[in-house]
Amino acid sequence: MSRIEFWKQRLNGFLFSPESDNWLSILRFGLGLQVILYCLSIRRDWTYLLADSGGLISRNLSETALAFESPLIPRLGWLVGIGSHFGLGEESVLSLIWWCLIAAGCLLFAGLYSRSTAVAAWFLHLGAVKSSELISYGVDNLTTIGLFYLMLSPLPDRFSLDYQWRKKQSKQRQLLSFWRRVLQLHLCLIYFFGGLTKALGAGWWNGANLWRALIRPPFALIPAEVLVRAKYIFPIAGIGVLVLELGYIVFIWPLTTRRVWLLCILFIHFVIGLAMGMYLFALIMILLNLAAFGPGSLWHQPEPTDDALPSRPQ
Repeated sequence: MSRIEFWKQRLNGFLFSPESDNWLSILRFGLGLQVILYCLSIRRDWTYLLADSGGLISRNLSETALAFESPLIPRLGWLVGIGSHFGLGEESVLSLIWWCLIAAGCLLFAGLYSRSTAVAAWFLHLGAVKSSELISYGVDNLTTIGLFYLMLSPLPDRFSLDYQWRKKQSKQRQLLSFWRRVLQLHLCLIYFFGGLTKALGAGWWNGANLWRALIRPPFALIPAEVLVRAKYIFPIAGIGVLVLELGYIVFIWPLTTRRVWLLCILFIHFVIGLAMGMYLFALIMILLNLAAFGPGSLWHQPEPTDDALPSRPQ
């Protein structure tokens, strides 16, 4: 066997190895919950944030800036324009979009019409995030990334109502491993460059950035006197975050270190969620990590069924 054939076989085994759809069930279920909580958390301010006039920041301003990046990125202005042709006002269209998005989250959670629901959830969520991009932050982009991978993956999974009621599976089951690998590699890049950015400044080495993050409203949930007493922990915690993020790309792959590294990463996001009130951010990061690396490391990975095996090249 030539060296080229050897590496081709190794790459094919890495990307298209037999895979259970356990990770896909976690991703679908978790993203459905994430979308539901996102809608509920922003319900009172939905129109205020996304209205073209009278809002915190005009939607038209965000969408005009977005047009310079690409005219093809989804935005709510498209749907508002379509609604105006049918005599619907802006507020009515925005309210209808909110109901459609939360309905999509509920259907994803249950696994009903999984493929079309995932596409709809991705489009509506991306449109809402991009139309309010000037006031959005990392959790919105990470949720959109998760929905993007979900809608491209071979749905439905065997824990969804689509499968239980119709006994219907995707014809592209051999791509289960491929899309999980892409998600894993994407997470590695996110953590590596996030850690690299932190390492370039002094704030994470001396703990100053952690201190500023914990005392800045509205994230200042821990009393200042408690933080002052624990000030010596900040440099240690900051360096620990750097090590975990920079080492993620290396130590998350070997089975001997994967469980420890994954548990540490999950613990960090859990603490962030509790200490700073960033519950949705913590949830999406825990979800993506569990879907990408949880099966087979934190719990037993079920054996793939025959329909999940990759087709052999002729």
